[in-house]
Parts: sequence; C-alpha cells; structure tokens
Amino acid sequence: MASSGLQLLGYFLSLIGLAATVAATLMVQWKKQYQGKTYRIYDGLWMSCGGDERTTCEFHQYLLKLPSEVQATRAVMLVSIFLSSVALMVSTVGMKCTRFMDDKAEAKSTVAMIGGIMFVVAGLLTITMTSLYVKMIVKISYESHSLQSAEFGNAVFVSWAGGFFTTAGGAFLSCRRCSKAQAGSISSNHLLPTTQPKSNYV
Repeated sequence: MASSGLQLLGYFLSLIGLAATVAATLMVQWKKQYQGKTYRIYDGLWMSCGGDERTTCEFHQYLLKLPSEVQATRAVMLVSIFLSSVALMVSTVGMKCTRFMDDKAEAKSTVAMIGGIMFVVAGLLTITMTSLYVKMIVKISYESHSLQSAEFGNAVFVSWAGGFFTTAGGAFLSCRRCSKAQAGSISSNHLLPTTQPKSNYV
C-alpha cells in the first residue's frame, strides 16, 4: 500500500509539473523591459507584447531572426513537454492502481520505473534550460549599454517550479521498484516459519 501511495504522489506531482511547464512555455513574460516609466515590453518564446496601459502582442514571424537564447529555450521546452507526455502514458500503464499488465507484475514494475526516469530527465531539462536562459538574460543586461533595463519575468519562476515538480514526481515513481523488492523479501521471510512446524507433526 505504501508503494502504491508513493506512485500516486509521484504521478500527481509529475502531472502538476507538466501543466506548469506547458503554461510557462506559452507565457509571454520570459523577459521584460522598460522604456521610460510606463512603457513595458514583454518577450516570450512565441510572441512579444508592448504598451503602456493597454498592451498589444504579435507572434514571432521569423525563427532565424530570434535571439539564440529564445530558440534554444523553445526547443528544449518542447522536448521536455514531449518526454513528460510520453512518460505520463507509460507511468499510467505501470502503476499498481491501474489494470494494465496485471498478469505481468515484474514487467509492470519496470514500465513504471521507466516512466519515472523519463519524468526525471524531462524535469532536469526544464530546470537546466531555464537556468541557462536566466544566465543569458543577466549577461545581456550587463553587457548592454542601452537605456532599456532587461530582466526575466514570471514565466521563469513557473518553469522552474514545473521542472522541480516533474523531477520530484519522477523520483517517487522510480523508487517504487525498490519498495516492492523490500516488501517481497519481508513476505517471503514471514512465510518460512509457518511451513516448518507442520513437518514436526508428521
């Protein structure tokens, strides 16, 4: 039961992480700049917005003209979302609370562990790429001599949270195999004393 509970906890943490990663990828507030006191510019992975009280947004039309940090972040975030989506389906098949592969307990355990490892890889990709994006933004702001002050926005924090949740959930799903092995050894040791006394009555 403890193993099944850890599975459910890891599954829901990974699901929250995937949702946060998707939300961060679609958000426009990856980088924000200020021109003067009121005019704000927000740059996302897919569009840019700017204005005073009312902002207008437009999609990035030319991929090759985008900054390198935007292109790299967009690509890695999409890979992370794809891995998490596949891991979600794989973990569903391998979890104890589902009825898939009930007649193959060992294979089902391995499938759940593979799904957990995929979640961990996806979460680490998100955390690493987001950190590199922040590093690049900070470096650009220090090297820039313009009057525009650039800083990272709220999407960065959402992305970090999504990566941590996904990694934590995948770790719980991956550890399920160890807890199952411990439970199996305890049950087998418990059965040994019950078989020996019966032979003394013969």
